[in-house]
Amino acid sequence: MSQARVIRTVAAVIADDAGRVLLVRKRGSRIFIQPGGKPVAGEDALATLARELAEELGVRPVAGSAVPLGEFEADAVHEAGMRVRGDAWVVRIAGTPRAQAEIEQLCWIDPQPPYPVEVAPLSARHILPAYLRSRPHQPATGLR
Repeated sequence: MSQARVIRTVAAVIADDAGRVLLVRKRGSRIFIQPGGKPVAGEDALATLARELAEELGVRPVAGSAVPLGEFEADAVHEAGMRVRGDAWVVRIAGTPRAQAEIEQLCWIDPQPPYPVEVAPLSARHILPAYLRSRPHQPATGLR
């Protein structure tokens, strides 16, 4: 039995003042995922996050705000037969997110299921539950 290839990614968990978490949907997909993307050669996780958030959402991480949430793995939703391993970070952002580049839609959701949209397994089964376990019992502040 062959093992599925693994795609490395970096994912952002961005919450607003109401405690909702930002998800994005790529053009041509119906499934929502965490903002972020694949690192380029020689790029560390935080540099990847900064580049991807600027390219896809037109925002930047607030310096010193990134907190590691963990590394998680699930079936990839955009690449058949692949797995995705995401290095997730909780981060505050400066600016107002807007869909650009390959992102077609943004969605702010309550991180507690049930979700109003279809959410990728990496987010629904791993990242969002880890985020809920990690946060205090008060609304998270994400936008600055």
